[in-house]
Amino acid sequence: MHSRREIPRFAVLLSGGGRSLENLHACILRGDVDGEIALVISNTPKAYGLERAERLGIERCTLRPRDFPDRQAWSDAVYRQLREHDIDWVLLLGFLALLPIAPDFEGRVLNIHPSLLPKHGGAGMYGHRVHAAVLEAGDLESGCTVHFCDDEYDRGTVLHQRRCPVHPEDDVESLAARVFEEEKRALPEALRKLARLHR
Repeated sequence: MHSRREIPRFAVLLSGGGRSLENLHACILRGDVDGEIALVISNTPKAYGLERAERLGIERCTLRPRDFPDRQAWSDAVYRQLREHDIDWVLLLGFLALLPIAPDFEGRVLNIHPSLLPKHGGAGMYGHRVHAAVLEAGDLESGCTVHFCDDEYDRGTVLHQRRCPVHPEDDVESLAARVFEEEKRALPEALRKLARLHR
């Protein structure tokens, strides 16, 4: 990693619509985050986030695990792209595949999760499933977590969290919308915190 580089290079890995990608791009344009999105990788060609990346003029590629003989070959291909594009930080923004962390990327891969980890995390806990679990548990608050990634889902060290209330009348959609508003704030806050830690 180029620790002295003034403008860090981000790669965004996604599996879905790419709203957080667009939010990050807007934050960079506003000057809220120092950096550039140098690459978008998806594990599915159907991800609308790839279309967003194209519209934003960001280089993108699709690497489907099923196109490789095994998970190791797939993860090797992902890291090959990251190294070729000289990526400093990898951001998992709605990326549903489990990416093992390569030794040279330890401490450089971050995920954003729509709950207050360690609650409501782990394999299979993504999207509306998370918010349904929060409502089922009767939690009075929810929020989002930006954390460093390790080789398990949602287990790495927490970098930043934002909280929001859960209202008695909430359903999955209303809670998801409120949590996403916190995600839009949490990601740039976490990246600014990261920049301070690595000055």
